[in-house]
Amino acid sequence: MSRFSADARPWAIVLAGGEGSRLRPLVERIHSDGRPKQYAVLTGERSLLRQTLDRTALAIPPERTVVVTTRAHAAYFSGEFADPGAAKVLVQPRDRGTAAGILLPLFWIWWRDPEAIVAIFPSDHFVSDDARFMGHVSALFPAVCRHPDRILLVGVEPDSPDAGYGWIEPGAVLERSSAGDVRTVDRFVEKPSPAEARAVFERGALWNTFVLVGRASTLVRASRRALPEMSDRLRRLRAFVDTPAEAQVLETAYMLSPAANFSQSVLAASARRLAVSRLPAMAWSDWGTPERVIETLRREGIAPPWLRELAPSA
Repeated sequence: MSRFSADARPWAIVLAGGEGSRLRPLVERIHSDGRPKQYAVLTGERSLLRQTLDRTALAIPPERTVVVTTRAHAAYFSGEFADPGAAKVLVQPRDRGTAAGILLPLFWIWWRDPEAIVAIFPSDHFVSDDARFMGHVSALFPAVCRHPDRILLVGVEPDSPDAGYGWIEPGAVLERSSAGDVRTVDRFVEKPSPAEARAVFERGALWNTFVLVGRASTLVRASRRALPEMSDRLRRLRAFVDTPAEAQVLETAYMLSPAANFSQSVLAASARRLAVSRLPAMAWSDWGTPERVIETLRREGIAPPWLRELAPSA
């Protein structure tokens, strides 16, 4: 696995604030307490969030890992973050989508480490080879140092024209590195129609894993251009961090900010500043729906008790 230079200062942001409504029917079959999907144990003995944190820790230490969640999930915090040296947890007053979920920890990191490089990870992914996956992500940190104005996305070879994924059309080779070819992005499509998904699939586009790497300052600038009002409201929090007024200022910022999707609002608006690296061959899936979970487990030969209880046609 790649080693980072002393000045790279890699940080991780783990997104754990969503409600996971599409996966809820399956989660409720396994857990009766109404927990969000990131706290669900779908395989083995670890939640999706814990699996994500254990994976990121292979390359980025917990003291430079920030988990962003929401107040509504407070009942599940202690089970995941009780250990000493656990990741920093930032609690949003409410869910305002992935834009606020990324901007809040992004500003928190940038204020403390202006030269930081940040990797962003959703907490609902299946990965068959954690070490190889994080080895690939870690190889992108030096690539970001060489291209500081780029946001590097991790793409994956698709096996179908699934319109539920975002799509990335790779362009020219930006560099060849230990992560393979890093390419410019000709087109970024977040919510394609079925016909558009088929078209980009046939043109060799990649699925967007929503794992991305960039300098904190570059991500902050892109967010300010795309979402100036939300960025400004969260930026004002800096003067109140660690004061009695911090909670109220954060509450007001979230109350006045509309929900926004980071991919649609920021990445799609920054296509010329994006680059993409193809993930090496391994099993990967965004576990956003019961169908994806079941398909992945059956393909990989993993049979947790709840899956064995389902009808063969489920």
